[in-house]
Order: sequence, then C-alpha cells, then structure tokens
Amino acid sequence: MLQFIMRALIVGCGYVGLALGAELARLGHHVVGLRRTATAEAEANAAGIELLIGDITEPADLDKLEPAYDWVANCVASSGGGSENYQAVYVNGTRNLLGWLAAAPPKKFVYTSSTSVYGQIDGSVVTETSPTEPTTETANILLETERELIAAALARDFPAVILRVAGIYGPGRGYWLKHYLKGEARLEGAGERILNMIHRDDVVGAIMTALERGRPGEIYNVVDDQPVTQLEFFQWLAARLGRPLPPSVSTHESAARKRGLTNKRVSNAKLKSELSYQFKHPTFQQGLGAELPN
Repeated sequence: MLQFIMRALIVGCGYVGLALGAELARLGHHVVGLRRTATAEAEANAAGIELLIGDITEPADLDKLEPAYDWVANCVASSGGGSENYQAVYVNGTRNLLGWLAAAPPKKFVYTSSTSVYGQIDGSVVTETSPTEPTTETANILLETERELIAAALARDFPAVILRVAGIYGPGRGYWLKHYLKGEARLEGAGERILNMIHRDDVVGAIMTALERGRPGEIYNVVDDQPVTQLEFFQWLAARLGRPLPPSVSTHESAARKRGLTNKRVSNAKLKSELSYQFKHPTFQQGLGAELPN
C-alpha cells in the first residue's frame, strides 16, 4: 500500500494511462492527466483524474502548465503513423518534457518504451543488458528516446526509469486475439516465433512499482512469465473456443508486417528481483480468460 499522497502527472491518458490514473486516484493520490484532446474527459473525471489538454510536441502548450509534480508517467502513444510521427511524439516530446520539468524535477519519471528495441531473431533469452539492435525504424526511435532519458539521468540526475513493455492485451485489446476472432490471424511458417505479452493490469502495476521503487537510470522489462510460440498460443485459443487453427503463411510474407520479425524470449527477472513485482496475470492463459467470448 502506498504511504504518501503524491501529485502525479500522467502524460498520455489513453488505454494504459487512464487505467493507471484510476488506480492512483483510488489510492488517494492527486492525479492529473495530460492529453491532446478532450475526448476522454468524462471517463477521466469519473476515474478521479483532472484532465488537462496539451500536446507535448508543442513546447508552448507545456509552457502554459505548472510543472509541480512528484511523479510523472509518460504513457504517450503515437496513435499510428510512421517514423515522422514517432519522432515527434517520442523523441521531440520527451525533449520538451525534459525542458519543461527542468525547473521543478519530479521525484520519479517513468517512461513506457517497448521490447521492440530488441531485435534478436534466434529465440534467445533477452535481458535488459542484451544488445538493442531494432529491426524497424520506429523501434530505433523508441531507443533514441530511451537514450535521451538515460543521458538526462547521468548528466543531471534526472530521475528517469525506463520500462520496456511487451505486447499489451486486456479489456477490449489484444492484437493476436482480435485477429484470430476475425479470422484474420496467420501462423508464420511453422508457428515457432515467440510472442511476448503483458496484461494491461500488470503494465499499470509495473508503472506504479517503478514510480515507488524504480532506480533512476535503470531499465526494466515488463513482460509476463510465459513467452509462448505462436503455435502454442493459437492451439490454446483453438481448444478454448472450439475453432480451427489459423492458416499458415510463409515467413517471407510475414516479414512485411510493421512490427518486424523478431524472435526472442524477453525476461522479467529484473523486475521481479529488484522491484519485487508480483504479477496479477503471470501467464496469458490467466489474463486472457476474461477476454474470450462465451
């Protein structure tokens, strides 16, 4: 249980940010959300979040706001778009936040990056010290954003913590499940490529843990206990739903996908050992059960 009331800012009150804000507010913290539009204002207010409208890609928007926060969580998303949009939202937006917060640094700043910064294709176990050689331009931009924060942590003790988040699923969301239910899922080759996933509840839990106990300048992988091959994942879904396996396509066809063709087992050992994080949904079977149609 959190012991002190914090003034928390959530940058990007979307799928993860709204859930994070609701949980922080439930625990009694003063929560402010920063979002580009007011489309989620009613939902934010109902969750106990004070919503501010502003765009972190526009320094003038931030200059209008008072940077007086104990905790800042940057959960911003690109909302689609290519590398130009990623550059604006992640790299430039982070630089703008760093400049804005320079006059009143928070006690902790958590940034949600992605496990896509790991480009391994050999099925190996990947930790936070593994090489980061992304296979896509957008993942390279996410890595550049991380480097901006690490540089700030080293140069001026900015309290940045980086979370590399795996593929998120949860209420109303799940890339592989949605495609399977629509009949659009495809096995890549023999289905041996490994999927790394995390439930939204555990992304929220990991962010809260990092705000409370994360070490500035450190990186933590946020992924559940059970990386699984595509074949194993779809076999489980097929058995649960009484449907056939999806058809197979060549790995050459799959390589064109935006997400890139990586193949790795991302380890969460550091998150559990250093921050003592306990997962609400340690495996996809536990987390996905509630999302399946009856």
